[in-house]
Amino acid sequence: MTRCPSCAREQKPHLICPECGAPLGVVLDCFAALEIPRKLQIDTDSLERTYHELGRRIHPDRFAASPAAVRDASLRSTALLTRSYRTLRDPVSRGLYWLELNGEKLAENNKQVPPELAETVFEVQEQLAELREARAARGADELAQQVAERRTELQTSMNEAQEELSSNFARWDAEGNGSGQLTTELKSILSKIAYLRTLIRDVDRELETAKAA
Repeated sequence: MTRCPSCAREQKPHLICPECGAPLGVVLDCFAALEIPRKLQIDTDSLERTYHELGRRIHPDRFAASPAAVRDASLRSTALLTRSYRTLRDPVSRGLYWLELNGEKLAENNKQVPPELAETVFEVQEQLAELREARAARGADELAQQVAERRTELQTSMNEAQEELSSNFARWDAEGNGSGQLTTELKSILSKIAYLRTLIRDVDRELETAKAA
């Protein structure tokens, strides 16, 4: 229980006091902060509407003339709400947060390349090195085209990985409590997406440099 800084009534932890509508300023998990069920499948349009509605209700401007404790609660609740929205709106950050809630995390610094991507990582890095060398020699056009084609392949792999993530989320929600297999699978998918994002970023950077040369 927590005491509302405005009406002083004892309340269960919520973002907003159900009695007087003041922000409570308590620590909540991201789902509770946005007042949504703890599920991985989220309607992001609905999430955005909820975020803006709750944000209006607890905005510091509404409590500018309130006692210091209420103003402080408004600031803390607004920061919590924003952090929660940013965490849950993106499926990848949502998946990472879900692991955290379940006492899990990816390997430190995520340095282990997923086995199914090892060959792709090596090939992309090799292609980018060749592109840099060719650019220095003013003969990069053909290699740039090959790298652009690789970019398309990477995006296809990313789309497939995101579909795998969505499927994993659905199974978590259906089973209630995830199994060890679901946790392992979630870690594997998130690791794969992280590496694909890095590869796509590196490819885009080299293609932009080649275009400007």
